[in-house]
Amino acid sequence: MKIDLHCHTRASDGTLTPSDLVARALNQQVEILAITDHDTVAGLAEARQAAQGSRLQLISGVEISTRWHSFDIHIIGLNFDPDDVPLNRLLDRHGQWRISRAEAIAAKLAKRGIDGTLEQAMGYADGGSVGRSHFARVLQERGLVTAKQAAFDKYLGRGQSAYVSNQWCSVAEAIHAIEQAGGLAVLAHPSKYQLSNKWLRKLLVEFKVAGGRAMEAIHCQQNTQQRQFLLALAQEYELLISAGSDFHFPSRWVELGRGLHRPPQPGVWDHLGWDHQ
Repeated sequence: MKIDLHCHTRASDGTLTPSDLVARALNQQVEILAITDHDTVAGLAEARQAAQGSRLQLISGVEISTRWHSFDIHIIGLNFDPDDVPLNRLLDRHGQWRISRAEAIAAKLAKRGIDGTLEQAMGYADGGSVGRSHFARVLQERGLVTAKQAAFDKYLGRGQSAYVSNQWCSVAEAIHAIEQAGGLAVLAHPSKYQLSNKWLRKLLVEFKVAGGRAMEAIHCQQNTQQRQFLLALAQEYELLISAGSDFHFPSRWVELGRGLHRPPQPGVWDHLGWDHQ
């Protein structure tokens, strides 16, 4: 069974519409899909309509940005009520902060002689959740960097001239909002935070104490050793496993459902009824 419980649409920083992403998932023979846009559920209604009558089992999802010590940690919510008022209040707060941060980033870039980036970044967001990746696209399109990652390394990343410190909620607050909305909280891509083994274990302890129940251990871009390490951590901390591509746009390296077959180890798919469609 092919699953993908982490992907993005144009409602945040993906390039495909929710309908197009559902069509691509079907083409890739994905059977269970969660669209997890950053700090918004705006794409879920369109995705549900696109998936109606198909073999695709679509569940509600979101990826909530949080602050943890000096790190940006992402918490995925799965199978929650997308109309839950407290959860949407939190997401709205994050959405407003994203706009304020975008304005601050644009002002910092303007001080470096790079004008007009806010309008262009908001245009790329197209009414969706605006983020640093949209500014990275602006800088790449203008030829100021050769790749999006270079935009973070030179301008947008921590310690760089256009970096704006975050005002996200805490890990515990995100988990509480997801759980209260009837969902399950998952620690997203633990390998991407570049944490030492000590700090990763500290994060897993605090995540679980706060009510987190699962962690992403299976990605389409990992070798056997990396996957086994994460699966072992999940077992050690008694966390369910989840699997996701973190798909944002079509590429040679990341694809919906690629390498995300269900392993024998207990996963979120064994503990959810997929009720919140």
